[in-house]
Amino acid sequence: MEKASKMQEEKHLTGTLVLSVFTAVLGFFQYGYSLGVINAPQRVIEAHYSRVLGIAPIDRSAMNFTDTNGNMIFPDLEELDVGKSTLTLYWSLSVSIFAIGGMISSFAVGWIGDKLGRVKAMLAVNVLSIIGNLLMGLAKFGPSHILIIAGRAITGLYCGLSSGLVPMYVGEISPTALRGALGTLHQLAIVTGILISQILGLDFLLGSEDMWPLLLGLSGAAALLQFFLLLLCPESPRYLYIKLGKVEEAKKCLKRLRGDYDSTKEIAEMEKEKQEAASEKKVSIRKLFSSSSYRQPVIVALMVQISQQFSGINAIFYYSTNIFVRAGVDQPVYATIGVGVVNTVFTVIAVFLVEKTGRRSLFIAGLIGMLASAVAMTVGLVLLSTFAWMSYVSMVTVFLFVIFFEVGPGPIPWFIVAELFSQGPRPAAIAIAGFCNWTCNFIIGMCFQYIADLCGPYVFMTFAVLLFGFILFTHFKVPETKGKSFEEISAEFRRKGRSATKGPKAATELEGLRGSQEA
Repeated sequence: MEKASKMQEEKHLTGTLVLSVFTAVLGFFQYGYSLGVINAPQRVIEAHYSRVLGIAPIDRSAMNFTDTNGNMIFPDLEELDVGKSTLTLYWSLSVSIFAIGGMISSFAVGWIGDKLGRVKAMLAVNVLSIIGNLLMGLAKFGPSHILIIAGRAITGLYCGLSSGLVPMYVGEISPTALRGALGTLHQLAIVTGILISQILGLDFLLGSEDMWPLLLGLSGAAALLQFFLLLLCPESPRYLYIKLGKVEEAKKCLKRLRGDYDSTKEIAEMEKEKQEAASEKKVSIRKLFSSSSYRQPVIVALMVQISQQFSGINAIFYYSTNIFVRAGVDQPVYATIGVGVVNTVFTVIAVFLVEKTGRRSLFIAGLIGMLASAVAMTVGLVLLSTFAWMSYVSMVTVFLFVIFFEVGPGPIPWFIVAELFSQGPRPAAIAIAGFCNWTCNFIIGMCFQYIADLCGPYVFMTFAVLLFGFILFTHFKVPETKGKSFEEISAEFRRKGRSATKGPKAATELEGLRGSQEA
């Protein structure tokens, strides 16, 4: 029976399904590329900003200058400080405006996804990516700081929309048995984008004085590729059947995605979901928060996003180069790229693990591993001045932290939100989850340096405490969605909601439910 089921799964994995998923996750590749690309060429871009803005490069090690007569000139320190502040402001805007764009546009995901359909919406928003990357690619031909900030903002708008539309589309076109594995491809696309941007950003490739505009705008090539490939992708059968009532068109698209197989069960599931959607009013973001029936899945959806961003992964990437320097690595930039390679490899491994071990258990295992790594990282940093070999402990824990992140907390939040909600509330839920993710990303980017300055080598204990809280929440509140239909997941939340009101007896029932999930 199990062998027959596996053969049926393989039949579901058609060329059209592979093409459609690959095309969709190109949006996440652009997201990852945009996250990583701005860091490598920072020095040359800041130098270019200085020339455009008329700010002299600041070298505080040589503060004395002489005029043509040999008389000593002392530069105006206040003027230098103003110049440095201006440069820092423009650079900070160049980096952070990307996340602000994502925060703003994430609220429009549900509206544009329902208005245009999943494929046409991805087609439409791709124009934003092309325009944004074009502005950055042409940065040297105008006021570079304005063009880069504008380009990053527009690209952020695209990524905010894409990071909601892509999981929605992939979740709806994937067979139930493959939904988790295909869902992890979002994270694989992100880490691949980051890794490629790190490699291309090396000085002898595109991170040079002459080539950095091409480096910044290169993900526009992926946007063009996605634009044309989307013309070959079928629309989501669930969207056609449930939202538009186009039964025959939905069946045709389902046949293209699944091949020659009996789709009766899947059609019946869609019909049941359609009837449920018809019996409820349109679910707005406000309704998601005000309705008791959606409260639990909304809390779970938001918490998995918060746990992903506040796990400390961005802090690890921020600190990794410094740790490698202190460990005596001659070329720390290559060690950082090594972290990117590990990042990518273990995301691939997660593709195979997520359907074997389940979402919930993998998420908890990843968080526990990150907690242990954060504690070991703290010990290594605190004892670094006492024992030189502790630098290698810190270096190893960087890799372990990344590995545990990528097998669970990295990929799972991107697709589990689409699994937690049925067709009606799904667009609104993905919109608020996306906004939450982008907001947390922005907060970490803005605040981490202040926290690091305050806590010193104990900074990772902050994340250890947060990780412990996330482990407890996941254990008690996050359901297992592996192999379950959207209706079964919704029913499980309803059972949990009822059991929560029944006192001690409810606790026993909930424990039984949890045991059945893990089984």
